Amino acid sequence: MTEIHEFRIDIPQADLDDLNERLARVRWTDELPDAGTDYGVSLRYLQSLVQRWRDGYDWRAWEAKLNEHPQFTTTVDGQNVHFLHVRSPEADATPLLLTHGWPTTIVEYLDVIGPLSDPRAHGGDPADAFHLVIPSVPGFGFSGHTAERGWNRYRIAKAWAELMRRLGYERYGAHGNDGGSLISPEVGRHDPEHVIGVHVTQVFSFPSGDPAELAGLSEEDLKKVEFLRWWLDNGGAYDKLQSTAPQTLAHALADSPVGQLGWNAQLLGPNLDPDYVLTNTMIYWLTNTAASSARLYYEDFHAADKPAEPTTVPLGLANFAWDFQSIRPFAERDHKNILSWNVYDTGSHFAAHDAPDLLVDDIRGFFRWLRT
Repeated sequence: MTEIHEFRIDIPQADLDDLNERLARVRWTDELPDAGTDYGVSLRYLQSLVQRWRDGYDWRAWEAKLNEHPQFTTTVDGQNVHFLHVRSPEADATPLLLTHGWPTTIVEYLDVIGPLSDPRAHGGDPADAFHLVIPSVPGFGFSGHTAERGWNRYRIAKAWAELMRRLGYERYGAHGNDGGSLISPEVGRHDPEHVIGVHVTQVFSFPSGDPAELAGLSEEDLKKVEFLRWWLDNGGAYDKLQSTAPQTLAHALADSPVGQLGWNAQLLGPNLDPDYVLTNTMIYWLTNTAASSARLYYEDFHAADKPAEPTTVPLGLANFAWDFQSIRPFAERDHKNILSWNVYDTGSHFAAHDAPDLLVDDIRGFFRWLRT
């Protein structure tokens, strides 16, 4: 099946009523008086989010905001794929695929749709315009559950290439954040004849284990390696669990919206707009995709025949301050055509939301070189 169908988000009121009933009878966990965030997401922070969820948050307003953009579904490789498709008013705009990660959704890119697709209306150069394709990753949100094993980054990359072909795009770029920063380079690897360049906000290249590799690093890069080790030891529990036993946790998340919120909020955190946190969480809850989204980690961890050769499609990085700090010597080992490497002193892991102007400018600048 190659048909593309129009789609509109329309959550049944019964589902919202059920959510409100669950929130009204939440059973809170205990917490040590001096816990802070030492043990994970704090009770106080989660209670403040739930109060907002119950008393001030308006899903219908966000639903309408999402429905302002054309949405579609299609079946690729047996999997339903939901996507926004925002055509630029500029006829010669460059097609650009934007891929989110976990624990976000297509909501991640709402703040950059206008500037990227219609720069003329946002004080930019119309030559920098993009036709935007923003899919929900298989197993996430409105793409729904994955129904079989093997939906790892490599299979998703092949599905994305087919989606762009199906939409009639002969030459296109790819951008990704978080999981999207893992998927997007694989799109370039799989479809180099059509992908003009890949832009990411993290290059997840890690030490190989060879001591000689560390010996040649600068002091700054060695500090990044130490931070990476600290993060893996202290902040990577979600990664380990979702990579090894995603179903175990999913039983609880499917039954408790507050549990889903706590699990998502460990990465989204109190520095982001509460409604942004809640809307991303709502999509996981309303589509019951806690299990299938977590399975992506498992499938990646257990993927067979992982490519050993570096990518060759042009790559650009926008690395923001409060995020994974990419290490260039390792990145150059895994990607042989890095054209742009920009580091910013602001912005977080969710730069499309909290530093959209910087991200838009970086994407524009990178693809400006590649359009000819």
